[in-house]
Amino acid sequence: MKFPESWLREHVATTATRDELSARLTAIGLEVEDLQVLGEGLDGVVVAEILSCEKHPEADRLQVCQVATGTGNVQIVCGAPNARAGLKAPLIQVGATLPGGMKIKAAKLRGVESNGMLCSGKELGIDADADGLLELPADALVGQPLAALLGLPDASFELKLTPNRADCFSVRGIAFDVAAAMGAQVTPMQIDEVEVTSQAAIAVQLQAGADCPRFCGRVVEGLDPAARTPLWMAERLKRAGLRPISVLVDITNYVMLELGQPLHAFDADKLTGPVIVRHAEAGEKLKLLDEREVTLDPGFLLVTDAGRPVALGGVMGGWDTRVTDTTTRVFFEAAHWVPSAIIGRARKLGLHTDAGHRFERGVDPQLPRYAVERATALALQIMGGQAGPVTETTLPDHLSAPAAVALRRDRLQRVLGIRVADDEVERILRALGMQVANTADGWSVTPPTRRFDIAIEEDLVEEVARIHGYENIPTSTPTGEVRLVAPSETRVADGVLRRQLTGRDFLEAINYAFVDAGLLETWQLQDRAVVLANPLSSDLGVMRTALLPGLVAALGRNQSRQQARVRLFELGKVFHQAADGGAPVETPRLAAIACGPQAAEQWAQDDREVDFFDLKAEVEALLALAGAEGEFRPDDSPWGHPGRSASVWRDGRRIGWLGHLHPALARTLDLDGEVVGFELDLAPLAARPVPRAGEVSRFPSVRRDIALVVPETTPFAALRASLEAALGGLLQDVVLFDRYVGPGLDPGSKSLAMGLILQDVSRTLTDRDADQAVATALEALGRDCGARLRS
Repeated sequence: MKFPESWLREHVATTATRDELSARLTAIGLEVEDLQVLGEGLDGVVVAEILSCEKHPEADRLQVCQVATGTGNVQIVCGAPNARAGLKAPLIQVGATLPGGMKIKAAKLRGVESNGMLCSGKELGIDADADGLLELPADALVGQPLAALLGLPDASFELKLTPNRADCFSVRGIAFDVAAAMGAQVTPMQIDEVEVTSQAAIAVQLQAGADCPRFCGRVVEGLDPAARTPLWMAERLKRAGLRPISVLVDITNYVMLELGQPLHAFDADKLTGPVIVRHAEAGEKLKLLDEREVTLDPGFLLVTDAGRPVALGGVMGGWDTRVTDTTTRVFFEAAHWVPSAIIGRARKLGLHTDAGHRFERGVDPQLPRYAVERATALALQIMGGQAGPVTETTLPDHLSAPAAVALRRDRLQRVLGIRVADDEVERILRALGMQVANTADGWSVTPPTRRFDIAIEEDLVEEVARIHGYENIPTSTPTGEVRLVAPSETRVADGVLRRQLTGRDFLEAINYAFVDAGLLETWQLQDRAVVLANPLSSDLGVMRTALLPGLVAALGRNQSRQQARVRLFELGKVFHQAADGGAPVETPRLAAIACGPQAAEQWAQDDREVDFFDLKAEVEALLALAGAEGEFRPDDSPWGHPGRSASVWRDGRRIGWLGHLHPALARTLDLDGEVVGFELDLAPLAARPVPRAGEVSRFPSVRRDIALVVPETTPFAALRASLEAALGGLLQDVVLFDRYVGPGLDPGSKSLAMGLILQDVSRTLTDRDADQAVATALEALGRDCGARLRS
């Protein structure tokens, strides 16, 4: 929110200096993001009139001007393109100094004397326009100091407002906070009803229910199209960051900045009526004021005239009914659009408007009529004309009144840590426009209709704290015991997992939980994606369903910056639409990605690219933290390389994926070389059984090696499971030490050689015991896996 200091002081009388005002605004939560001082050092700058202009005899782009200063005439050589006879412009006289420090002296420009300088707004530090002389009103008094004419010096404040303070998107709203903080009074602003001198009116119908429960309109006719925006209004708009456009548009902007209620001005001659507010139909089109044609859906609100759309409710007016320099009849419109009906609509069309910005956050539902009356009075003052009656249409059932909120004295003291005097609490709340009634334990407070952010007791505590002054709340060390919570033994902490991966040369990445819907489609991960109703941008429109797409995108950005070896991991949540249509399901996951050499370049070993088994080792190391072993089964996920990817299982449950990316996907994503990664559900990965002490055998172990012929498709994990089931506690470990495929074996077969480590806790195993265990193992392996002893 940007506004001039002089305008604010018109609404609240305070003796605070500019610096004090700036500091206090920031202290009460209305952060001053920028403060520009305007019009200082303009002594010696006066209003002048160009009497004549002649071409410079030695320069095509210069003119020799005879200029009236109010005390005489001077000759000035000027190169401004808009210099012309009859123009009134600022003149800095000989001996004066420009705000930039340049002193004006009499000079000769290519042989012609020049006594002073006609100025642009930029040269004077009061406007950004440097294309020509600052044009002043034709009725400006020649010789008058420019500072007096323009109300200078002044300052332009720009506040960085939080979304909950919608009431401060107006000078009037800010004035209440300043008055409360400074112990001042808000200047009363009486907006009287304009006398009705015309019967011209346009009927209004509301068909959007609770989305638009109030609509006010008024026809004003007999306007003078030759009228121009008065200087005082144009200057205030410019200092508030808005460019003056035309009288009617400037009036609507002025009222919006002053009261906080956006308005729209229709050319009444282009309306036939009735005006109807309704939801848009699917595919309905509207040409907006910026000349863009947009296609709408039922989520948008429309103002229509005789069935045709003429404005996009709460966002922007339409092109066909806009006011122009020839408009003599205007229909002022001010409506209450509820925030839920406006949020995200402008952004969906790639728009950002002052009206939409305010309506998204909430505008006082009582303002529309006042805004129409104020705009009418300004129009009649500037352009003349006759005002028709105000047409106000409301849906009372959808206009809720602010509810009273209880503020307990003890609760206020407990939260702030200090006791604020009752008189001060009541002064603060009343100064903010709230109705305050005393109760047995505190106060019952009813906020004004403009304060959408006051709903619970803590909101009132915050109001008292910020106006009383955070600097008046002493800093004290918290007292009391802090209960220490022991970490759970049944779960590996996230920090342990992070340290494990960082210790193994991975860097942690943090990506947005919002992604581009097209990216998920590329990965074929769009199933049950949660679509955002109000995305930050078009390429962040859905919630991520997996961590890998974001990690791989980060890897790609690193590769494009000449990083050949990249190893990243991320611990975060993914989101899926619930099967029953309820709230989205959040699933914590851990993912990692790697490409390039397996180890950093060094002399002690040859380079080799990272592969499946490197990442498999990382997964096994993570599982080992939880005292578990994983099982890896072939996987056919569309983003995985066929034959080089696997699903990861633990305790009979699938917990994730591991493998190389599919070559087609890697080409689509423009990745260099092989990329290997994994993604695991965090809960089953980190689950850890409570450690139990076990007896350590005092007797020696026995090893028996066997070589088996099994089908090529039989994984070692299946053989191990069969052995564990057959031998039970006697089997301490199985070591796979050889794999052979080739001559001597049937096609489709492989030979696996393994060592069985046998041990008992009660006695030393004999050769007969070991032979019996081997026989039992071979029988089970033949039955379960089709294995036979290799001869």
